[in-house]
Amino acid sequence: MSPFDQAVAEIDTFGFTLLPGVLTASQVRTLRAALIRVAAAHGEAGYENRGGTSLLVRNLPTLDPVFLQIVDHPVVLPILEQMLDKTLVLGSLSSRIVRPGDGFQDFHSDIPQHMLNPVSPVMMNTIWMLDDFDAEIGGTRIVPGSHKSGWAGPPEGMEVPHVYQPEASSGSVLIFNGQCWHGGGANTTDRNRHALFGHYRKSMLLFQLDPHDGFRDEWFEGLSPRQKQLMRMQKGVGARHAADDHLI
Repeated sequence: MSPFDQAVAEIDTFGFTLLPGVLTASQVRTLRAALIRVAAAHGEAGYENRGGTSLLVRNLPTLDPVFLQIVDHPVVLPILEQMLDKTLVLGSLSSRIVRPGDGFQDFHSDIPQHMLNPVSPVMMNTIWMLDDFDAEIGGTRIVPGSHKSGWAGPPEGMEVPHVYQPEASSGSVLIFNGQCWHGGGANTTDRNRHALFGHYRKSMLLFQLDPHDGFRDEWFEGLSPRQKQLMRMQKGVGARHAADDHLI
C-alpha cells in the first residue's frame, strides 16, 4: 500500500492520519519565526474556546505570504482532495499558540450537528507542527472513530477513555476529519506550543475566515494557480467573499 493509500485508509477508518517530516527543518524555522512575529502584532492573548485558552492568530494568509506555502502543499493537498473533491476551499488558516498553563479544550467536532455526515466528510483539518508535539506541551487529542458517531461531541455524562494524542517531531502534519471529536491539550511545560491550523471545506461552504479581507495586492502575483483556486482569488483580491464562485 502506498503512503497516500495508507493515509486515506487511516482517515476513513480512524478519522485521522499523521504524516511525519512533511516540512523541512528550514521551513519549520522560517514559519515558526514568522508566526512568533505576527503573533506579537496581531495575536489575541485572551482567546478562550470550549474551555481551553490560547494565543490566537487569525487569517495568516493576510499577515505574511510565507504561510502560503502550506496552502497547496504537494504532500498534503492530494489527500484533502481525495476526501473533499478538488473543488475544495481553504476555509481558514490560523494558529493557536498554547502557552505554559493553558489547559484542555473540551472534546468537540468542528461540524454542527445538523451537518454531520458519517459517510463523506464536509471539512478536513490540518495541524502543522512547528514544535515537537507530545502530551506535556499540549498536543491535540483526537477520539478515534468519532467521525462516524453521529454526535457533534460526547453526550453529557459519557466518559471518553480511548484518546489519541500524537507524539511527533516538528514538521509533521496531522490531518483529520473535522467531525472527529478533538481538543487541544494542556501545556505543562515552560515553553509555547506553536502550530498552524488549516481548515478545508467542501465547495458549497463559505470561508471561516475570508483571505480576501486584508490580503495585500502586491502578494497576488506570487500566488500559484492552485492557491488562487483554493482561496477563490481567480478574479483577483477584490472579489470579496467569493467562496461561492467555485472555479469560475
